Amino acid sequence: MFGHVSRYVLPVIVLLARVAVDVQADDRPYVRVSPRDSRYFELADGRPYIPIGLNMVGVWAKSGEPEALDRMEGWMKSLSENGGNFVRVWLSSPFWDVEHRRCGEYDPAVGQRIDRLFAMARKHNLYLKLTIEHFRELNPDDPYAQRKPWATKPLHHVSRGGTATSMDDWFTSEASRVQFRKKLDWYAARYGSDPIVFGWELWNEINAVRSRKYLPWTDVMLDELHRRFPKNLAMQSLGSFDRPHNRDQYQAMVRLDGNDVAQVHRYLDLGANLEVCHGPVDVLTADAIRELIAMESRKPIVLAESGAVEPSHTGPFKLYGKDKAGIILHDVIFAPFFAGAAGTGQCWHWQNYVDQNKLWWHFARFAKVVEGLDPAAENLRPMMVANPDLRVNVLKGRNTTLVWCRDAENSWQQELANGVPPRELKDGTIDMSPAGGLAGATVRVFDPWKDVWADVQPDGDAITLPPFKRSIVVKIVR
Repeated sequence: MFGHVSRYVLPVIVLLARVAVDVQADDRPYVRVSPRDSRYFELADGRPYIPIGLNMVGVWAKSGEPEALDRMEGWMKSLSENGGNFVRVWLSSPFWDVEHRRCGEYDPAVGQRIDRLFAMARKHNLYLKLTIEHFRELNPDDPYAQRKPWATKPLHHVSRGGTATSMDDWFTSEASRVQFRKKLDWYAARYGSDPIVFGWELWNEINAVRSRKYLPWTDVMLDELHRRFPKNLAMQSLGSFDRPHNRDQYQAMVRLDGNDVAQVHRYLDLGANLEVCHGPVDVLTADAIRELIAMESRKPIVLAESGAVEPSHTGPFKLYGKDKAGIILHDVIFAPFFAGAAGTGQCWHWQNYVDQNKLWWHFARFAKVVEGLDPAAENLRPMMVANPDLRVNVLKGRNTTLVWCRDAENSWQQELANGVPPRELKDGTIDMSPAGGLAGATVRVFDPWKDVWADVQPDGDAITLPPFKRSIVVKIVR
């Protein structure tokens, strides 16, 4: 979802020999779906892996290639230094697009940029999710192409030497499928199943293309990804879950056998059809995860795009400038995981919100909460505990239980739109008896806004929280 452009706001066969590039694959472990609990990830050596990161799909190169790469590395460095371990990149965005001159022609100079991307990810210990395509139309004469050039790729049209007459033709014709396989071959020959790759994503929001023929194509091409990148994850994405009919589209997609990860996109969007998308960010992001849990795929679930937009994705949220504390980012990071996702929610607007407001520290606060946690070993179970003042989100584990308490009165509406500062909650208590009680447990609390841990002595199954604003985390260990 290039937001589409307004969200972006930056003004052969696999048996071929691997191409030598600057950076060779190292011996780091691959990311895989945990065989101990398929709702979570782990590394191939059995260590837990909780994706902590965001979208960083591209960078403008107006100032020249070295400066653009330096800017990209600056963002990656900021994320890594704050506990991040994951970045999503669009290989189809202009700076990384190897197929930008003619259909089937791959630019070696752009390939060298991608080599540098791999090197930067390796340097900063960030796994990469690589999105291969995002275009929605290929006919240069279609009015849509004039309105949304960022979402159009005319070089695939027969009039420009391509293989298809329409998006339907692109998804169904054998010539176009052969052409796409050749592109996968190019990536496979150059990078193979590089362990720095979290996974390969076929398309960004494929249900937004101007065709309804995408599901059979996806099924076939997920298999092709698995053949070429057998040690990397393979996945597909759909557009923002913001209307009721998206439910059937999501259910069909997450249940595809070759789709390793159940991904969902959802934004704070006052133009969305679903009312939940208008309200508190922690509620709308957690609801998206619960929607996919209800589909019973037993796959890892990730909120792969989120943040806030102007109505109907007409631009980045106008109140971002006021969100110097990063309450939207905080909720995007924390809420999905505590609702049962396999990692943080992954924000969009990495440049003009996260970086501009200097909000990278939010990732560090989440990383501290999950440090040492093995979700698969814990068999974490999400639940909520009733409370008059808080939304109490619980991840109940065998030995460790995490609780994220969110002030129900504080929200983007109150703090950013109405200018009401967050209240300080004093002497608040939470009753943990519905989550198994506290017998024999040690309890610590973490204030993610102050970066402070404190020990707490429970009173039976009740925990009295220290004074806090907006949110606080409780860690219970037996």
